[in-house]
Amino acid sequence: MVVLKGIPSVLSPDLLYVLAKMGHGDELVLADSNFPASSVCAFGPKEIRADGLGIPQLLKAILKLLPLDTYVPHPAAVMDLVDSDKLKGLAVPVWDVYTQLLKQAGSHAPLEKVERFAFYERAKKTYAIVATGETALYGNLILKKGVLAAEQLD
Repeated sequence: MVVLKGIPSVLSPDLLYVLAKMGHGDELVLADSNFPASSVCAFGPKEIRADGLGIPQLLKAILKLLPLDTYVPHPAAVMDLVDSDKLKGLAVPVWDVYTQLLKQAGSHAPLEKVERFAFYERAKKTYAIVATGETALYGNLILKKGVLAAEQLD
């Protein structure tokens, strides 16, 4: 638990360190409980554990600190449904939650939908992967860090 003023307590010291170290354009994966975080991290990204926490809870806290990239069409991406789930009409209500939290943080861009295996490949190139306890199917989310203007650095 973080005991600092203004820092959400769900953000661990390891996660705060990663958020601070990331640069413009670096990406962070918030991985659901089914995501193969440890094996994907074998390819290079740092692994941060946030077991027991849901992605919406973490996302809300992260967006208080992390600027999203405004120079790209989609600063946030989700893993798209596989064809069989699309045919079933599988709903992913957690995407609506993400969209709402992103809007509250000032990002009105739609979520990018990335094909499953392309998502795994992209995850291998991210700065870090946060392994969460999120149980929603297709709950994985990638965030792209943006920049802060000089007047925001106070």
